[in-house]
Formats: sequence, structure tokens, C-alpha cells
Amino acid sequence: MLFRQLEYFVAVARERHFARAAESCYVSQPALSAAIAKLERELNVTLINRGHNYQGLTAEGERLVVWAKRILAEQEAFKAEVAAVQSGITGTLRLGTDPTASTTLALPVGAFCSAHPLARVQVRSRLSTKELHRQLRDFELDVAIAHFDPDDQEGLQVVPLYQERYVLLVPDDQFNCHTGSVTWTDAAALPLALLTPDMRIRQLIDKVFANQGLEVTPQVETDSIASLYAHVGGGEWASVVPHTWLRAMPVAGHARALPLVDPEAGAQVSVAIHAGTPGSVAARAFVNAATTLNLDEAFARVPAPAPARTPST
Repeated sequence: MLFRQLEYFVAVARERHFARAAESCYVSQPALSAAIAKLERELNVTLINRGHNYQGLTAEGERLVVWAKRILAEQEAFKAEVAAVQSGITGTLRLGTDPTASTTLALPVGAFCSAHPLARVQVRSRLSTKELHRQLRDFELDVAIAHFDPDDQEGLQVVPLYQERYVLLVPDDQFNCHTGSVTWTDAAALPLALLTPDMRIRQLIDKVFANQGLEVTPQVETDSIASLYAHVGGGEWASVVPHTWLRAMPVAGHARALPLVDPEAGAQVSVAIHAGTPGSVAARAFVNAATTLNLDEAFARVPAPAPARTPST
């Protein structure tokens, strides 16, 4: 059995098409098919149901694809380990994050790149929570920064990074506040623009509202952080966002940020890698760089919310 045969087999399982798999592996389709047929003979099993076209993996094939991904990931990890011994960490670290945590990446990425200047980082930030976790478990990502519930952590090594709190972004003339904060009950009464329900942060925000007996139907839903800011800046809507956003994207113009209280809710953001050992040397180095930062303290230094304007008389 050769690594090349496993690579071709994983490509077919991923593409669900022999020609596309061959193209992704830069080989001819006959060469790919021959290599997989040889793998089946060596293992004495049928791995792929074949007709005129690809018809899915057999039960044995479903089991092998899990092992093949793991074997290929360990091969890449070993090659990276050897390269790291010779010349330091090189290559590309594949970093995944949900859109809301993407605003905080500059600090851990900066620490990693400073420690390993020959390494590169590729960020994937438009992944659903489900897809983020799948790619991490299937070795398609090296590391991820996101919200990880206890049910999300099987097969992963998860390390806490920082605690995010929620603030209300609101146009100056929309909400008269003299206390410097706002309750979730008052926020629920405003015309809201929120991220879409498939995003984990939206689910967390909805849960806080629900725990207060509040049902919120936002007027605007978007999958874009920039769009969310633009809607608030337009003066018609308010939004609930993590306080960490204010470091990367300070509130400007005729909008302000107010802490949300009663309750003071928040969520843990963590960094995760595959729990398999020894794993990716670059992923371990990134976790080490990220966890040496005191991110809670860094985000506590976010500029204070602007005071409310005093109504003119």
C-alpha cells in the first residue's frame, strides 16, 4: 500500500467523481483508477461501488476513508516535523474560524508569525459551525478558533482563549440612555439587525433573549459583519455584537456601543486542534502562541463606550 493510493482514494471519496478526483491529483483518470483497483486487490475488499459512474463507497470504503485521512495527515505532520527540526516551521497553517471570531485573529496570528516567520497562514472564515468542526476532524483544517460547546469537543483538543461579552450597537438618536448600559429587555424592543440563525453567535444571543422570556424577530438578518455595521451606521437599526469587535472595528460616526446588562451574558471562545497525536507541529505551535497571550486583558482595553448624548432642550 502506497501513500499515493490513499491520496487517490480520499480524492474520489471527496469529489464523488473519478474525473474530478484525477484532476485534483494531477493524474490521468486511468492512472487513478488503476491505483485504486490495486489498493482493493491488496486489501482484498471492494472500496467503491461502480457502475457507469461513481455510486458511493462500500461499507469497507467508508471505514478506510477515515483511516486514510488520518494516515495522510500523520504523514504530512511527520514531514513538517522533520522540516521544523531542519529549518523551523514552514508551510501553510490552515486556520478556520466562524465569522464572528474572525475579528480577533490578528493577535494570535501575529504572535504565531512572529515566532515562526517562515510559516504562512491561510484563514477560512465563512464556515458554518458544523462545517468548521467537520473540516477540523477530517484534517482539512489544522486549527480553529470558535465557540465550542461540550457536545462539539469529541475528537478535539480544545483550549480556552478568551471570554466575550455582548454590547449593543445603536445609533445616537435611537436610544436615550443615561446609565451607560442597556438591559436585554430594552434591547429587544428596538428594531434589530442580527447575523443569520446558522451562526453560533446568533444562537447564543437568541438563547440569552429566550432565557429572559423574550422573543426577538430581527428586521434585518445578514451573514456579513461589515453589512451589520453598515445597517447600524445607517441610523435605522441596533445590533447585539461581541465586545471584542470594538478592538478591530471601533464604532465611528453617529453610533455608540453600550454594555448589555441584566444579565451580563457572555461566551467562551477557544482554540482547537485534532486530538490525534502527535498531530501537526504547526497547529501545536499556533496553540502555544495563542495561549501565551492574555487576550481577556487585551480585549478589556477596548475603548470605553461613548457616553450618551444629552437631549437638547
